[in-house]
Amino acid sequence: MSARRVIITAAGAGIGREIAARFADDGALVHVCDVDQQSLDELTTKCPGINATRVDVTHETALDSWLQGALSALDGCDVLVNNAGIAGPTGAVEEMTLAAWRQCIAVNLDAQMLTCRRVVPVMKAQASGCIVNLSSTAGLFGLPFRTPYAAAKWAVIGFTKSVAAETGPFNIRCNAICPGSVDGDRMDRVIAAEAEKTSKSPDMVRSEYTSGTSMRRFAQASEIADLCQYLASDAARFISGQAISVDGHTETYHSE
Repeated sequence: MSARRVIITAAGAGIGREIAARFADDGALVHVCDVDQQSLDELTTKCPGINATRVDVTHETALDSWLQGALSALDGCDVLVNNAGIAGPTGAVEEMTLAAWRQCIAVNLDAQMLTCRRVVPVMKAQASGCIVNLSSTAGLFGLPFRTPYAAAKWAVIGFTKSVAAETGPFNIRCNAICPGSVDGDRMDRVIAAEAEKTSKSPDMVRSEYTSGTSMRRFAQASEIADLCQYLASDAARFISGQAISVDGHTETYHSE
C-alpha cells in the first residue's frame, strides 16, 4: 500500500504539530506550513521527513503557491487538515475593531476555503480524499467577549457540511473536529488575556473553564490528533459532514 499524502496548515506547534508527527510516524508523506519559522524548525528536528514551509495562510497568493508545490511534489493529496487558527481579540463587541475581526475570520475561516479551492479539484480527479477542518466547541456555543472567534468557528461547521455535500459524490469526505480548551501555550495566552480583562487570577479563569466540562480538565493535543488520525483512516470511510467534539463533554460553556 502506498504512503498517504497529507497536507496540513499551521503545523509548527500545538495541535498541528501533534497531527503532523502522528501522520509522519505512520509513514505518510507530509507537507506542512506555518507562519512561524522557528516552530517549523523545531518540528522538522523532531520529524526530519516532514516537508515544512513558512507561509501566511491569509496571503492568498503565497498559500496557493505553496499548495500547488505540495500537490505537485506529492502527486495528489489523500488528507487535507485545515488546522490554521488564532484566538482573536478578547473584548466586548462594541470595542471590536474591524481589522481585528477580519484578521480572526481570515485565519480561521478564509484559509479553509482557499485550501479547499485548490485541493478539492485534485481529490475529485483521483476520486478520493479526506478533509478535516478544525472548528471548536466555540462553534457550538456562544462565546462572550470572543465574538470573532466564535463566529468563525460556527462558520467552519457550516462550511464543512456544505463541502461534504458537494464532494461526497466524488468519494471525498469532509468532517470538522471541535476541540475544547487544549493545554498549551495558546490556551495560556487566552487565559492571561481574559484574566487581565476581568481582573481575575489566571488560576481562577482556568478553573472556570474546566468546571464546565464533565471530565474537569483540558484536552491534550494528542487527543485531537487521535480523532484526526481516525477520521483519515479507512475505519471512518462512511463518516462525513460531522462536527465531532473532543472536549470531555461541555456541560456549561465558560462565560463571565
